[in-house]
Amino acid sequence: MNVKTKITVSVVSVLLVFSANGQSRKAIDYVNPFIGTGAVESGLSGNNYPGATSPFGMVQLSPDTRTEIDWDRNAGYDYNDNSIVGFSHTHLSGTGLADFFDILFMPVVGKIDESSTDPTRFQSRFSHQQEHASPGYYQVKLLDYDINAELTATTRAGFHRYVYPAGKQARLIINLNHSRKKGSWDTQIINSQLRQVDAYTIEGYRAITGWARLRKVYFYVRFSKPVLRNIMTDGGIIYRESKVLNGRNLKGVFDFDTADNEPLLAKIGISATSIDHAKQNLDQEIKGWDFDEVKLAAQNQWEKELEKIRVEGTENQKEIFYTALYHAFIQPNTMSDVSGDYMTAGFNNSNVAHSGGGVHYSLFSLWDTYRAVHPLYTLLQPERDVDFIKSMIRQYDTEGYLPVWQLWGQDNYCMIGNHAIPVVVDAVLKGLPGIDVPKAYEAVKNSSLTSHLNSPFEVWEKYKYMPENIQSQSVSLTLEMAFDDWCVAQLALKLGKQADYERFTARSKYYRNLFNAQTKFFQPKNDRGEWIEPFDPLKYGSNGGHPFTEGNAWQYFWYVPQDVNDLIRLTGGEEAFSGKLDQFFSLKSNDGEVNSNASGFIGQYAHGNEPSHHVAYLYNYAGQPWKTQF
Repeated sequence: MNVKTKITVSVVSVLLVFSANGQSRKAIDYVNPFIGTGAVESGLSGNNYPGATSPFGMVQLSPDTRTEIDWDRNAGYDYNDNSIVGFSHTHLSGTGLADFFDILFMPVVGKIDESSTDPTRFQSRFSHQQEHASPGYYQVKLLDYDINAELTATTRAGFHRYVYPAGKQARLIINLNHSRKKGSWDTQIINSQLRQVDAYTIEGYRAITGWARLRKVYFYVRFSKPVLRNIMTDGGIIYRESKVLNGRNLKGVFDFDTADNEPLLAKIGISATSIDHAKQNLDQEIKGWDFDEVKLAAQNQWEKELEKIRVEGTENQKEIFYTALYHAFIQPNTMSDVSGDYMTAGFNNSNVAHSGGGVHYSLFSLWDTYRAVHPLYTLLQPERDVDFIKSMIRQYDTEGYLPVWQLWGQDNYCMIGNHAIPVVVDAVLKGLPGIDVPKAYEAVKNSSLTSHLNSPFEVWEKYKYMPENIQSQSVSLTLEMAFDDWCVAQLALKLGKQADYERFTARSKYYRNLFNAQTKFFQPKNDRGEWIEPFDPLKYGSNGGHPFTEGNAWQYFWYVPQDVNDLIRLTGGEEAFSGKLDQFFSLKSNDGEVNSNASGFIGQYAHGNEPSHHVAYLYNYAGQPWKTQF
């Protein structure tokens, strides 16, 4: 065993505490998928969903309690709601915006308003007393229809089991119009298709644009019982016994015979590339009709991932810990089919490529995830992390730069910085095998030179900071881009590229150009080098039109992780630095100066927002480590 291996093993041994007596229950038994599904402070929700998914799966099969979702309850489910509008097959977890909600299923009985395009006309009340969720499984009783609904999932397929009441006409609605609020982020259905292939099979697709631009979702459904009759509608126009329908507001109602009290089973494969690939995904991952077998396989998958860490503590602490680990392993999401095919980046839905043996992933919320969860992946998911890196580099091959915020294979350029760079550099410097290191360096270097949205590098190098009158969010951008440049410099040093090392090291110090020695804060300047006044360090910014991104000058003051000692020097030494930290954790905000993106305040520290996450550890650099532990 070489030295690097010994160091790696010893570090992991410290982090992963295995105890023969510390935990008798399985890890999945501690997971509570309902954590984060309801508002807890100032109307803020964790924006998590309780439904069935597999680790890093393409399918997230979960109940939706709302329609036309916009800026609120972004996972589609709110624990405080009492009605379900259906079960859709794709969801986001923990994001600040909503999207997806593809292919909504809703089982119903009896007479309904068949022409209605409003999913709330078919919703059903439910009770948490008759609802259950665990990794890979979800169950609920739809009270208005007396239907017991169960869901499980594989990586690329979903499995439904519905038990209808005896003596009632069993029906299933498939809604292709359900989405986030139309018009928000230009969300609209571009086209969709619903086709009954035979008595047991439905297929189709929808093309939609929204936060994720110009994406297609293809699906292939098989039923355990034959369809007796169907009704298809487009915007309220009814087509009876139609075999295929195209339109922008499609719904199908399918009737079944469940007089024998056997459940109706429906299994569905999805794909971003084609209906044929959706069928292949289904055929490969759910070969038979044993729902419980698929459910058990999903649970075993989750146990394999979660049992990598054994912890000691109270039962409540274990529930919080394993649920958080579960949420960390929900995404990024698989985007390649079982064949290895995937849709490339670049708003080109005709461009299908092959992943070359690995899995292609998407959903890289990098401003959020580069700070903690991607470093965690290098320890707990090293093979997947290599595939994450390869997936990011594939966008570089198409677009000329690494992802900023990639969703369903397309970059939506949400947030700031180019934080795929530290993710790639971290994996390379840790020596994860399987990464093309020269290619990785080419990608991180050119992603720091090729201008794109919110990254005008010609401005960066001309002024050596971001002027607010040229680029909004200028202070946050200056601080975060300086860190990204430092990361490029470290990889350049590792590879012996001295000129690049010196260039990017110099850029990594540009944060100094926005430090005001009089106020001891980082402040915005214009392109003439003048401080922009008035300046209030407590004033919050949002996502544009303000010098700070989801924060204020107090919260961004601490963002020089590449050179904390220099930040201490700028502040006036360790005593001044630790004193400012003390003030940070005790200073209250002005009335009304709280960003809706932030929560969990301790003074100016916002535990519920990313820029604060590292700050408590800075006491360690100032000779007062006990305050970090306080």
